[in-house]
Amino acid sequence: MAQLDLQTQLRINAERLQASLLELAKIGATQKGGVCRLALTDMDQQGRHWVINKAKSLGLSVSVDQIGNTFMRRAGRSAHLPPVMTGSHIDTQPTGGKYDGNYGVLAGLEVIATLNEHGIETEAPIEIVFWTNEEGSRFTPVMMGSGVFAGAFSLEHAYSRTDQAGKTVRNELERIGFLGKDKIGEHPCGAYFEAHIEQGPVLEHHDITIGVVPAVMGLRWFDCVVHGFEAHAGPTPMEIRQDALQVASHLMQYVVTLAKNHAPHGRGTVGMVQVFPNSRNVIPGRVQFSVDLRHPDATVLSQMSAGLQKKIDSLSATHAMTITLEEVSYFPPCNFNDACVEAIREVSKGLGYSQMDVVSGAGHDAIYMARLAPTGMIFIPCKDGVSHNEIEDAKTVHLEAGANVLLHSMLRFAKPIL
Repeated sequence: MAQLDLQTQLRINAERLQASLLELAKIGATQKGGVCRLALTDMDQQGRHWVINKAKSLGLSVSVDQIGNTFMRRAGRSAHLPPVMTGSHIDTQPTGGKYDGNYGVLAGLEVIATLNEHGIETEAPIEIVFWTNEEGSRFTPVMMGSGVFAGAFSLEHAYSRTDQAGKTVRNELERIGFLGKDKIGEHPCGAYFEAHIEQGPVLEHHDITIGVVPAVMGLRWFDCVVHGFEAHAGPTPMEIRQDALQVASHLMQYVVTLAKNHAPHGRGTVGMVQVFPNSRNVIPGRVQFSVDLRHPDATVLSQMSAGLQKKIDSLSATHAMTITLEEVSYFPPCNFNDACVEAIREVSKGLGYSQMDVVSGAGHDAIYMARLAPTGMIFIPCKDGVSHNEIEDAKTVHLEAGANVLLHSMLRFAKPIL
């Protein structure tokens, strides 16, 4: 086939992809139609072997590294070239769905099946990977396998992590037979693409098929404490109160204002509030609440944080109250490779799919892979934007579209031999 013919004629098999997703979902299936397959459990072990067997049936060679990341390789004509990779994860939340992570892995295997059926060889090898413990439901940190692979934290640190029963990552990897021998840092990567359900409502709301992901939002988490003075709600005049909740409520609203002032990508959330003494007829003397600020631009995220501190200083002076703000977590924004992003955009248009840029508000293994190689992400809609839930769902037509975009985006980098 000529290059134009490839994009015109080469398509994945949607029914086969959907059937694979439903088959894998039987491992750890829940009564409500979801999946519970926590990292390094017996269910994870079964899921891993199911995927590996499928990969071997497609003629792929399989290797496992020291943190259990599993790579399934289709040879290219030039064996010395670094592989063009795609993948995601197959571990789930305790009440997870069929598509989060799993879609990215099985869409990659469907790419291979399609290339095999049409006898298409590529210059560079192609690899499908499933990463260990992306969800972080049983062991922290999240995105453990890709994080170790990218050098974000050490293998020894990951090995030492324990679950609630005190079982370590290393021992559980060994128990399920996935304490691999391939050394971290010795596995090359030429480019990385990840297909994923959006896990949000934007694509469905706009009736768009493909989300082109230029970036993942940076995140700053804070704990804020407003110190007032508790007193009787009846006898204490309004003008002399030190009502911590009233001041805190101004700050909470300002968190939302900050996000709106930096639309469309700003995010500001107060998700946890504790009021002391939390009594009906006592003026609150202390309020502690969480602040979650997100933006894909590091400079803007810093401006949002500085704006919050400025507001705190102003309210503290006006109301003669002590207000403390402590940053408890920071993840910098991740901008994906321009060439990968543009390839996804052009392929989507060429295949006739509606598309729009969608900045990811959630973390993915692609964040760490972007440190090592040109990286891009493809989003497809999920029903009602629901994810990390047993009712998580996606339309077959969207699963098909995302896999077709993945196929042709990877071919641009792997170079089909015609």
